[in-house]
Amino acid sequence: MILTALAFGAVVGGLLGLVGGGGSILAVPALVYGVGVPLAAAIPGSLVVVGASSAVAVLPRVRRGVNWRLALIIGAAGTATAYLGAAVNRMMDQKILLLAFSVIMIVAGLRMLRKTEAVGGSCALPTGGVNWRSCLPKAIATGAVVGFLTGLLGVGGGFLIVPALALVLGLPMAMTVGTSLVIIVINSLAGLAAHLGEMHFDWAVIGAFALAAMVASLVAGRFGRRLPEHVLKRGFAGLVLLVAVYVAIQAITK
Repeated sequence: MILTALAFGAVVGGLLGLVGGGGSILAVPALVYGVGVPLAAAIPGSLVVVGASSAVAVLPRVRRGVNWRLALIIGAAGTATAYLGAAVNRMMDQKILLLAFSVIMIVAGLRMLRKTEAVGGSCALPTGGVNWRSCLPKAIATGAVVGFLTGLLGVGGGFLIVPALALVLGLPMAMTVGTSLVIIVINSLAGLAAHLGEMHFDWAVIGAFALAAMVASLVAGRFGRRLPEHVLKRGFAGLVLLVAVYVAIQAITK
Protein backbone atom coordinates (compact mmCIF):
# COMPACT_ATOMS: atom_id res chain seq x y z
CA MET A 1 0.00 0.00 0.00
CA ILE A 2 2.86 2.38 0.78
CA LEU A 3 4.52 1.70 -2.59
CA THR A 4 1.21 2.27 -4.37
CA ALA A 5 0.73 5.53 -2.48
CA LEU A 6 4.23 6.65 -3.52
CA ALA A 7 3.52 5.88 -7.19
CA PHE A 8 0.18 7.69 -7.31
CA GLY A 9 1.59 10.58 -5.29
CA ALA A 10 4.34 11.07 -7.88
CA VAL A 11 1.74 11.31 -10.66
CA VAL A 12 -0.42 13.82 -8.78
CA GLY A 13 2.57 15.96 -7.79
CA GLY A 14 3.97 15.91 -11.31
CA LEU A 15 0.71 17.27 -12.72
CA LEU A 16 0.54 20.04 -10.14
CA GLY A 17 4.13 21.06 -10.78
CA LEU A 18 3.75 21.15 -14.57
CA VAL A 19 0.35 22.74 -15.13
CA GLY A 20 -0.74 24.15 -11.77
CA GLY A 21 -3.81 21.92 -11.50
CA GLY A 22 -5.16 18.44 -11.89
CA GLY A 23 -4.01 17.18 -8.51
CA SER A 24 -7.18 17.12 -6.43
CA ILE A 25 -9.46 15.62 -9.05
CA LEU A 26 -6.98 12.77 -9.51
CA ALA A 27 -5.92 12.46 -5.87
CA VAL A 28 -9.36 11.39 -4.61
CA PRO A 29 -9.87 8.51 -7.10
CA ALA A 30 -6.22 7.52 -6.71
CA LEU A 31 -6.62 7.26 -2.93
CA VAL A 32 -9.96 5.43 -3.19
CA TYR A 33 -9.38 3.04 -6.11
CA GLY A 34 -5.60 2.84 -6.16
CA VAL A 35 -4.65 2.87 -2.49
CA GLY A 36 -7.90 1.65 -0.92
CA VAL A 37 -8.65 4.64 1.33
CA PRO A 38 -12.39 5.07 2.15
CA LEU A 39 -14.01 8.00 0.33
CA ALA A 40 -14.84 9.83 3.57
CA ALA A 41 -11.13 9.82 4.47
CA ALA A 42 -9.89 10.33 0.89
CA ILE A 43 -11.47 13.79 0.59
CA PRO A 44 -9.62 15.44 3.52
CA GLY A 45 -6.58 13.27 2.75
CA SER A 46 -6.45 14.64 -0.79
CA LEU A 47 -6.53 18.18 0.60
CA VAL A 48 -3.44 17.39 2.70
CA VAL A 49 -1.67 15.95 -0.34
CA VAL A 50 -2.65 18.67 -2.80
CA GLY A 51 -2.08 21.53 -0.36
CA ALA A 52 1.40 20.30 0.60
CA SER A 53 2.50 19.48 -2.95
CA SER A 54 1.16 22.79 -4.32
CA ALA A 55 3.10 24.69 -1.65
CA VAL A 56 6.28 22.89 -2.72
CA ALA A 57 5.56 23.17 -6.45
CA VAL A 58 5.29 26.95 -6.23
CA LEU A 59 8.82 27.32 -4.79
CA PRO A 60 10.61 27.42 -8.19
CA ARG A 61 8.12 30.10 -9.31
CA VAL A 62 8.15 32.34 -6.22
CA ARG A 63 10.25 35.15 -7.67
CA ARG A 64 8.81 35.60 -11.16
CA GLY A 65 5.99 33.12 -11.59
CA VAL A 66 3.37 34.27 -9.06
CA ASN A 67 1.15 37.33 -8.90
CA TRP A 68 0.72 37.30 -5.12
CA ARG A 69 -1.84 40.07 -4.86
CA LEU A 70 -4.06 38.43 -7.47
CA ALA A 71 -3.69 35.03 -5.79
CA LEU A 72 -4.69 36.43 -2.40
CA ILE A 73 -7.69 38.33 -3.81
CA ILE A 74 -9.01 35.32 -5.73
CA GLY A 75 -8.23 32.95 -2.86
CA ALA A 76 -10.04 35.14 -0.32
CA ALA A 77 -13.09 35.57 -2.56
CA GLY A 78 -13.15 31.84 -3.26
CA THR A 79 -12.87 30.89 0.39
CA ALA A 80 -15.96 32.95 1.19
CA THR A 81 -18.11 31.33 -1.51
CA ALA A 82 -16.78 27.77 -1.19
CA TYR A 83 -18.92 27.21 1.91
CA LEU A 84 -22.00 28.34 -0.03
CA GLY A 85 -21.15 25.93 -2.83
CA ALA A 86 -20.70 23.10 -0.35
CA ALA A 87 -24.13 23.85 1.15
CA VAL A 88 -25.77 23.71 -2.29
CA ASN A 89 -23.85 20.48 -3.03
CA ARG A 90 -25.65 18.70 -0.19
CA MET A 91 -29.03 19.50 -1.76
CA MET A 92 -28.27 18.38 -5.35
CA ASP A 93 -28.14 15.01 -7.08
CA GLN A 94 -24.54 13.81 -7.48
CA LYS A 95 -25.06 12.66 -11.09
CA ILE A 96 -26.19 16.14 -12.08
CA LEU A 97 -23.16 17.64 -10.36
CA LEU A 98 -20.77 15.29 -12.13
CA LEU A 99 -22.34 16.01 -15.51
CA ALA A 100 -22.20 19.75 -14.83
CA PHE A 101 -18.55 19.42 -13.86
CA SER A 102 -17.72 17.52 -17.06
CA VAL A 103 -19.48 20.15 -19.21
CA ILE A 104 -17.58 22.98 -17.51
CA MET A 105 -14.27 21.18 -18.07
CA ILE A 106 -15.04 20.44 -21.73
CA VAL A 107 -15.85 24.10 -22.39
CA ALA A 108 -12.69 25.25 -20.58
CA GLY A 109 -10.51 22.68 -22.34
CA LEU A 110 -11.79 23.56 -25.80
CA ARG A 111 -11.34 27.29 -25.16
CA MET A 112 -7.74 26.74 -24.07
CA LEU A 113 -7.02 24.79 -27.24
CA ARG A 114 -8.24 27.71 -29.33
CA LYS A 115 -6.15 30.86 -29.75
CA THR A 116 -8.58 33.22 -28.07
CA GLU A 117 -8.08 36.48 -26.24
CA ALA A 118 -9.15 36.86 -22.65
CA VAL A 119 -12.82 37.64 -22.10
CA GLY A 120 -13.10 41.43 -22.02
CA GLY A 121 -9.40 41.87 -22.70
CA SER A 122 -6.26 40.85 -20.84
CA CYS A 123 -5.57 42.06 -17.30
CA ALA A 124 -1.85 41.41 -17.70
CA LEU A 125 0.39 44.38 -18.43
CA PRO A 126 3.53 44.09 -20.61
CA THR A 127 5.63 44.59 -17.47
CA GLY A 128 4.13 41.45 -15.91
CA GLY A 129 1.83 43.34 -13.54
CA VAL A 130 -1.96 43.67 -13.54
CA ASN A 131 -4.19 46.54 -14.61
CA TRP A 132 -6.02 46.74 -11.26
CA ARG A 133 -8.35 49.59 -12.17
CA SER A 134 -10.21 47.55 -14.77
CA CYS A 135 -9.51 44.03 -13.50
CA LEU A 136 -10.06 44.11 -9.73
CA PRO A 137 -13.84 43.52 -10.06
CA LYS A 138 -13.13 40.76 -12.58
CA ALA A 139 -10.62 39.12 -10.20
CA ILE A 140 -13.08 39.19 -7.29
CA ALA A 141 -15.88 37.82 -9.47
CA THR A 142 -13.57 35.09 -10.80
CA GLY A 143 -12.56 34.08 -7.28
CA ALA A 144 -16.17 34.01 -6.12
CA VAL A 145 -17.32 31.85 -9.04
CA VAL A 146 -14.33 29.48 -8.81
CA GLY A 147 -14.77 29.17 -5.04
CA PHE A 148 -18.48 28.43 -5.38
CA LEU A 149 -17.85 25.79 -8.06
CA THR A 150 -15.03 24.34 -5.97
CA GLY A 151 -17.37 23.88 -3.02
CA LEU A 152 -20.22 22.71 -5.24
CA LEU A 153 -18.22 20.11 -7.16
CA GLY A 154 -16.01 18.95 -4.30
CA VAL A 155 -12.60 19.46 -5.93
CA GLY A 156 -9.57 21.58 -5.08
CA GLY A 157 -10.14 23.93 -7.99
CA GLY A 158 -7.05 23.69 -10.19
CA PHE A 159 -9.09 22.58 -13.19
CA LEU A 160 -11.22 25.70 -12.75
CA ILE A 161 -8.56 28.17 -11.61
CA VAL A 162 -6.12 27.66 -14.49
CA PRO A 163 -8.68 28.31 -17.27
CA ALA A 164 -10.08 31.25 -15.29
CA LEU A 165 -6.68 32.90 -14.92
CA ALA A 166 -5.71 32.26 -18.54
CA LEU A 167 -9.05 32.93 -20.26
CA VAL A 168 -10.84 35.44 -18.02
CA LEU A 169 -7.89 37.44 -16.70
CA GLY A 170 -5.54 36.82 -19.62
CA LEU A 171 -2.44 35.93 -17.60
CA PRO A 172 0.48 34.29 -19.42
CA MET A 173 0.53 30.54 -18.82
CA ALA A 174 3.81 30.71 -16.88
CA MET A 175 2.28 33.21 -14.44
CA THR A 176 -1.02 31.30 -14.42
CA VAL A 177 0.60 28.09 -13.15
CA GLY A 178 2.34 29.68 -10.16
CA THR A 179 -0.61 31.86 -9.21
CA SER A 180 -2.95 28.87 -9.45
CA LEU A 181 -0.76 26.87 -7.09
CA VAL A 182 -0.95 29.59 -4.42
CA ILE A 183 -4.75 29.74 -4.76
CA ILE A 184 -4.93 25.93 -4.45
CA VAL A 185 -2.96 26.12 -1.20
CA ILE A 186 -5.45 28.69 0.14
CA ASN A 187 -8.43 26.56 -0.98
CA SER A 188 -6.91 23.42 0.52
CA LEU A 189 -6.43 25.11 3.90
CA ALA A 190 -10.04 26.32 3.83
CA GLY A 191 -11.21 22.83 2.91
CA LEU A 192 -9.18 21.23 5.69
CA ALA A 193 -10.73 23.63 8.20
CA ALA A 194 -14.15 22.36 7.13
CA HIS A 195 -13.05 18.70 7.40
CA LEU A 196 -11.08 18.76 10.66
CA GLY A 197 -13.46 16.31 12.31
CA GLU A 198 -13.19 13.82 9.42
CA MET A 199 -9.42 13.33 9.23
CA HIS A 200 -9.50 9.68 10.32
CA PHE A 201 -7.03 8.01 7.98
CA ASP A 202 -3.72 6.16 8.00
CA TRP A 203 -1.15 8.94 8.28
CA ALA A 204 1.62 6.63 7.04
CA VAL A 205 -0.22 6.11 3.73
CA ILE A 206 -1.24 9.76 3.36
CA GLY A 207 2.26 10.83 4.39
CA ALA A 208 3.87 8.61 1.74
CA PHE A 209 1.44 9.89 -0.88
CA ALA A 210 2.11 13.50 0.10
CA LEU A 211 5.89 13.04 0.24
CA ALA A 212 6.02 11.57 -3.27
CA ALA A 213 3.72 14.33 -4.53
CA MET A 214 5.89 17.06 -2.99
CA VAL A 215 9.11 15.69 -4.50
CA ALA A 216 7.52 15.17 -7.92
CA SER A 217 5.89 18.62 -7.89
CA LEU A 218 9.21 20.31 -7.11
CA VAL A 219 10.99 18.49 -9.94
CA ALA A 220 8.14 19.05 -12.38
CA GLY A 221 7.90 22.71 -11.38
CA ARG A 222 11.52 23.33 -12.30
CA PHE A 223 11.11 21.46 -15.58
CA GLY A 224 7.81 23.17 -16.40
CA ARG A 225 9.41 26.65 -16.30
CA ARG A 226 11.41 25.69 -19.40
CA LEU A 227 8.47 24.49 -21.49
CA PRO A 228 6.91 26.81 -24.10
CA GLU A 229 3.58 28.37 -23.14
CA HIS A 230 1.66 26.68 -25.96
CA VAL A 231 2.90 23.25 -24.81
CA LEU A 232 1.72 23.86 -21.25
CA LYS A 233 -1.64 25.22 -22.40
CA ARG A 234 -2.32 22.37 -24.83
CA GLY A 235 -1.14 19.77 -22.35
CA PHE A 236 -3.44 21.13 -19.66
CA ALA A 237 -6.36 21.36 -22.10
CA GLY A 238 -5.85 17.75 -23.18
CA LEU A 239 -5.77 16.59 -19.56
CA VAL A 240 -8.95 18.55 -18.80
CA LEU A 241 -10.78 16.94 -21.73
CA LEU A 242 -9.67 13.42 -20.77
CA VAL A 243 -10.84 13.83 -17.19
CA ALA A 244 -14.09 15.43 -18.40
CA VAL A 245 -14.87 12.35 -20.48
CA TYR A 246 -14.04 10.07 -17.54
CA VAL A 247 -16.26 12.06 -15.17
CA ALA A 248 -19.14 12.07 -17.68
CA ILE A 249 -18.89 8.28 -18.12
CA GLN A 250 -18.90 7.78 -14.34
CA ALA A 251 -21.97 10.00 -13.99
CA ILE A 252 -23.89 8.19 -16.73
CA THR A 253 -23.00 4.62 -15.79
CA LYS A 254 -23.48 4.89 -12.02
